[in-house]
Amino acid sequence: MDLILQQMVNAVSLGGIYALLALGLAVVFSIVRLINFAHGEVMTVAGYGIWIALASAWPVAAAVALGLAVAILAAVSMERVAFRAMRGADVTTLLITSFAVSEIIKVLFQNGISARPVPVVLPAWMSGTLDLGPVRIGVIALISILTVALSLVLLSVFLRRTVMGLAMRAAAEDFPVVRLMGLRANHVIALAFAVSGILAGVAAVLWVAQRGSVDPLMGAAPVLKAFIATVLGGLGSLTGAVIGGFVVGAVEVCLQGFLPQSLLPYREAISLALIIAVLVWRPDGLWPAEQTSRS
Repeated sequence: MDLILQQMVNAVSLGGIYALLALGLAVVFSIVRLINFAHGEVMTVAGYGIWIALASAWPVAAAVALGLAVAILAAVSMERVAFRAMRGADVTTLLITSFAVSEIIKVLFQNGISARPVPVVLPAWMSGTLDLGPVRIGVIALISILTVALSLVLLSVFLRRTVMGLAMRAAAEDFPVVRLMGLRANHVIALAFAVSGILAGVAAVLWVAQRGSVDPLMGAAPVLKAFIATVLGGLGSLTGAVIGGFVVGAVEVCLQGFLPQSLLPYREAISLALIIAVLVWRPDGLWPAEQTSRS
């Protein structure tokens, strides 16, 4: 039982990061129908911002603020420089553009900083653990869980209680009608990218805290898992993205914790096979976008 509780904590911690990234992908896709695979590079940019700040002896809070700021700037800049000119293009063109932006940023970091991971020195107190009954939880994991919960609550309040949040939700339903109502398309889309940037920045903070390093490929694997989560939850569904993120995290942690040693090399394949089985059962995802729009 103690092992199960421990794995549940680990699943929530990892799944929360995937949920934040998946939510960022879903916010952009729901409005402009773009699967932004450069979203992982927004996370990488934030990671390097944190590394630079901590290497310059900035306080942790200031380093986190810088990471979030550069993530928002990177996401909005991507929209303005690369994706705005492609607005209205077909899905394939947008997808190729996102891959191109992703590769350009990777090459810039590889040649401009280093192709190898650079260590991020965190305060000593963050490496400690807490005993909560039968469960031992790391300080970083606890911070991760609380941060994910707070981020999801704040995003929900923003989308449901603010004018621009309601505008984004309306744009996800019927963008032409929103434009006819007087809202500027550029503002709504830029805001969607800014929100995705914040979510990627928060995910970067948590990912860097757990890994203790940054490298040019840091965002590649998490954003791929996040994309799987958005498809699993229901492409275009914000609620589905969160559910999918936690499910992917739970599957990954459970396989790591309970698979026999001989099957561990096949963990990723088994994980994908399980997700494919779910999609065969529910092709539209666990929580399709149509259900989200009615809630």
